[in-house]
Formats: sequence, structure tokens, C-alpha cells
Amino acid sequence: MTRYGYNAGLSAISRRQVLKASGAVAALAAAGMPSKLFAQEKLKVAAIYTVPFEQQWVSRIHKAANAAKDRGDIEYVATENVSNTDYERVMREYAEAGNQLIVGEVFGVEEAARSVAADYPQTAFLMGSSFKPDEKNPNFAVFDNYIQDASYLSGIIAGAMSKTKNIGMVGGFPIPEVNRLMHAFMAGVKETAPDAKFQVAFIGSWFDPPKAKETAFAQIDGGADIMYAERFGVSDAAKEKGVLAIGNVIDTQPDYPETVVASALWHFEPTLDKAIAEVKAGTFKAADYGVYSFMKEGGCSLAPLGTFEDKVPAEVKAMVAEKEKAIKDGSLVTVVNDEEPKSS
Repeated sequence: MTRYGYNAGLSAISRRQVLKASGAVAALAAAGMPSKLFAQEKLKVAAIYTVPFEQQWVSRIHKAANAAKDRGDIEYVATENVSNTDYERVMREYAEAGNQLIVGEVFGVEEAARSVAADYPQTAFLMGSSFKPDEKNPNFAVFDNYIQDASYLSGIIAGAMSKTKNIGMVGGFPIPEVNRLMHAFMAGVKETAPDAKFQVAFIGSWFDPPKAKETAFAQIDGGADIMYAERFGVSDAAKEKGVLAIGNVIDTQPDYPETVVASALWHFEPTLDKAIAEVKAGTFKAADYGVYSFMKEGGCSLAPLGTFEDKVPAEVKAMVAEKEKAIKDGSLVTVVNDEEPKSS
């Protein structure tokens, strides 16, 4: 496990002191008085990740946190590769160390994470989650990468670029935050390829490039000529087999200039900046921060076509531009479908 700027011995605040402070905060809240314990010039922020920093989803959170650190808004420490069985311990260590905002992803440890938050009411928790905020945990807010807008636009391009109209899709787990992106992508494909067929598979891991690659190979052997690379490893298979790929969350075209046509990008900055501002103001509360990933909030975008700028038909680029404008002005709303997508 890698630690950045964190000393496990920094448990300067005793359990008794924490509970005492918690009681004070609770008393203020009960009296209807806003607590200003969070408000200070430079916020102490910690992040806990179950995968490496370079994994797509986590890399965007890490990038946004480092940007806030570079601006001088926060102090930032982070831990990567934390197992689900160890997650609760690391959460507690960071809370005991005096971090005022703790960010992470608790998809596999929901109950334990919310229990920890209840023990540290003076600490704000902003956690990636498939579930909604709970008033029983007023200091526990949730977020997710609702980048269905950008995924939809990338699907429009994929449908136009496919010759076989057979699209391969490899995801991590069939949970809402993955499902909604796949459905939006499929809806986009249907705009330019109404008769398209989809091969959908999940590898049961957030970071297993070899397994994702093998799964992609099987779909390409099954006729897919463009791959939706929700996981690392898929674009490697596409490159080796000479087919195209669509990226997700980050722009991987620089690594696959002849393979990755387009990518749906997630920008975590609006989500994190909102949380930082509310913690500093003492107004942080249980809320769903998912809305800040929407395109109209600046939370997602379609990556530049780059090496494929002249390869994507002009009429398709015009359609994408028109749809993007409609999404931003609110006249077009991308459907959010959290159900598990199926092959067709």
C-alpha cells in the first residue's frame, strides 16, 4: 500500500477528544446553529482508493485533488490499493489525523463506511457510491460519474465508424455507474447505426487489464469492429486486432493514436470544488453530488477527435455538435438507465 504525505503515527487526536468535539458539533446542530469548525483557509483533505492512482476513475479524482492542492486551497494526502477489508481502518486513521474532508469510493464497503462516518460527525465524507445519501449520516455525501452525456456523444461516433455494426463492450461490474454509461453509449450508437448489435461482458474487476484484454479478443473474434473500452486492456486488444475503440473517463488516444477514435471524459473538479467550498463554509451536508458530473455543469465532455478529426464524417461531427449544444442548453436530456445492459 502506497502512502503519500501520510504518517500513520499522526493520531494526535484521541478517541475521547474526538467524541468530545463530536458532541459539541451535535449540540450546535441541534440548536440550529451553523458549525464553523470546517471553515479555514487551507482544508485538510485525504483520499482513499481501492485501485492504483492510474486507474481511469480514480485518476480523475486524484487529478482534481492535486489541482486544488496546487491552487493552495487544500492540503492533500492519498492512499491507493486499499483492500475492502482494510478500508474502514484507513478511513478511521485519516479522520483521527484531523482531515476535514475524506474522499473515496465505497462501492464494496457501504455499510462499514457509513458506520465510520457516524463515529466522526466533525469530518466531512464525500464518497463514490451507488446508493443515496442518508439523513442518519448528515456528514456523508455521495457522488458518481454521471457522464452519460459524453458517453452518448461517443456512441454517435462509434455507430458511424463501425462497418460491421457489431459493437463490443467490456465493463468492470454491472453496477449503476457503469450501466448508465453503457446504455447512453448504446443509445448514441443507435443514432447513426439503428441496426447495430452489441456484445456486452463484465470482467468482475475494476483493474484487471489482462482479463479485459482477453474478453475483448473474444468479442472481436465474434465480429466486433469497434470496442467500448470501459476498462483498461480493451484498447490493447483493439490495437492488436486492428479494430477501433472508444475510451471512457480519460483520453487514451495519445497512447493509441490509430485505435481510440473518441473518449467520454469525466471532470471531477466541479464535484470536488463544490465540496471544498461547502466544507469551508460549514454548510456541507448529506447530498448527492452526482449532478456535478453532468455536461451542463462542466463535469464531462467529449475528448477532441485528434488523429481521427479528418476520419470522422463531417455530417457526424455536425450531429455531435448539435446534440452537445442541446444537452448544454437543457433541450436534450440523456436518459439515465441504471439497469444492467444485455447483449443483443
